[in-house]
Amino acid sequence: MAEAAPHTLLNAMSAPEAKAALERCCGSSRWVQGMLARRPFASEQALFSDAKTLWATLERGDFLEAFSHHPQIGADPAELSKRFARTAAWSSSEQARVQGADPAIIDRLARGNARYLARFGFIFIVCASGKSAEEMLELLEARIDNDPDREISIAAAEQAKITRLRLEKLAA
Repeated sequence: MAEAAPHTLLNAMSAPEAKAALERCCGSSRWVQGMLARRPFASEQALFSDAKTLWATLERGDFLEAFSHHPQIGADPAELSKRFARTAAWSSSEQARVQGADPAIIDRLARGNARYLARFGFIFIVCASGKSAEEMLELLEARIDNDPDREISIAAAEQAKITRLRLEKLAA
């Protein structure tokens, strides 16, 4: 049996079901409300286009709200499951290549995450799918000295990638 496209699934859901599904994709309440207002989606491409266009209209507070719905890269899997129950499976699979990484790399990620959070006031956001712990550490270290305005722009672009992947996962 063929899987339904994400736009078809979202269109068929009740408003509360669609809201819950969209919240799993992105933690910004303004983004979720905007996406709900755009239903029904004419096509899968329209869904993805609306998601991207709407994200581009949001502001710093919306980005920070979305970021707060993510676990830190390399977070303890048990803590991940407790705190982020609705998205734990997705987050875990997105960060799958961190699990089993060299403990020294995990330690450097943890220390880098702490420095990043202290510097910018939000956790390090990266579209982790397919990236190794070493690659994510390199990205974190490359971004830690960014100007705060530049960094939030980069993190917001990474969030947009994550949201797109999660919209695609709705059909899985």
